[in-house]
Amino acid sequence: MKVANAAAQWHLKRQVPDRALREKLLPDYTIGCKRILVSDNYYPSLIHPNVELHTDGVQEVRARSVVTRGGEELEVDTIIFGTGFHVTDPPIAERIRGRSGQTLKEAWTPSMQAYLGTTVAGFPNLFFMLGPNTGLGHNSMIYMAESQMNYIADALRVMGLRGSDAVEVRKEVQDAFNEELVKELEGTVWTAGHCQSWYLDDTGRNTTLWPSWTFRYRARTRRFDADSYRLERRAQPAVTRG
Repeated sequence: MKVANAAAQWHLKRQVPDRALREKLLPDYTIGCKRILVSDNYYPSLIHPNVELHTDGVQEVRARSVVTRGGEELEVDTIIFGTGFHVTDPPIAERIRGRSGQTLKEAWTPSMQAYLGTTVAGFPNLFFMLGPNTGLGHNSMIYMAESQMNYIADALRVMGLRGSDAVEVRKEVQDAFNEELVKELEGTVWTAGHCQSWYLDDTGRNTTLWPSWTFRYRARTRRFDADSYRLERRAQPAVTRG
């Protein structure tokens, strides 16, 4: 990320001549740890004479003002509370129960896990679009969704050919896949250092992003890998002949 970091600092210096203001705007984490804002007019908007940048943080919100942690009271008429996304514990997980009666939220404690971000052990016939570890910070999410759509469609095709009523990813396959993700995420900008972002859950685990090239994900989802699953066929009722 050294090249990207140098380019970002050059961009900042070119658009913000004031050194003191630049120091306030310079993040204390490696570029890429949080989502990168690509803009040509963000920095210039902060150097207008009618704009002030305060970085102390908010201590208190009053009827017509906010008080910074430094004790300064600032009159305001609008507050925009922009803290990013919250994706590591989706509310829908409380409403989905698996084979054993366990909720998806319980299965996802302390961290979300899935196989290819699409299927979850213990939850037959449950398919996710853009599930755990399919998020991107460097490509289009549409590409990932298209890959999953193809994978799910092929799964339904295989189920039809085999006469299966239920399909469930094997627990050992899911575990191996997530161990692979952890290894690939080690040392990346998202997990190294002390950077906090919405990519990480409460345990500090990155359950949001795909850690590799998107073409690798497309290759892994091009065909439904039936050997990684248990395909079950509902017992047919006995036929009584007169």
